[in-house]
Amino acid sequence: MSPPALLNPQHIAMVDRGVSVIVASRDAALRPSIMRGVGSAIDPGGTQVTVYLRRSQSRQLLQDIAAGGGLAVVFSEPPTHRTLQLKARTATQRPAGPADLPLLQRYLASMQHELAQVGYGPAFVAAMLSAPLEDVVAVQFSPEAAFDQTPGPRAGTPLQPSTPTP
Repeated sequence: MSPPALLNPQHIAMVDRGVSVIVASRDAALRPSIMRGVGSAIDPGGTQVTVYLRRSQSRQLLQDIAAGGGLAVVFSEPPTHRTLQLKARTATQRPAGPADLPLLQRYLASMQHELAQVGYGPAFVAAMLSAPLEDVVAVQFSPEAAFDQTPGPRAGTPLQPSTPTP
């Protein structure tokens, strides 16, 4: 029997669909670093998450993650503000490569759809999220904690692990 899943199928589907991604960490003096992701991916079981950052815009954040600052990542639906926060103490980093390109393109298309619902055109979204592949870093982690961060009375509530799977 495998351990209980931290994320339920609805959470996994939301992350997999491609919604707004913000990644944060902190340095040894607890100074925060934060950056918008330019892509994300999740495995079908929700145990491995990859977020993509532009190296040129995320130097401090990447340094803080590498130095053991941990990370917190929020995934948010722009039209509804439904928000999921995942946390992990460690993550690995690697340069993005050609195999990541379809994921990044799919993410961009999804975000163009998401933001069109709140009035932003595809050119705006492309300007915000497009990145040369050689400037993109993949940050992979296993979520250790998850929280409902949707604005309202449940914001900050820890998610309870799902039922164990056989």
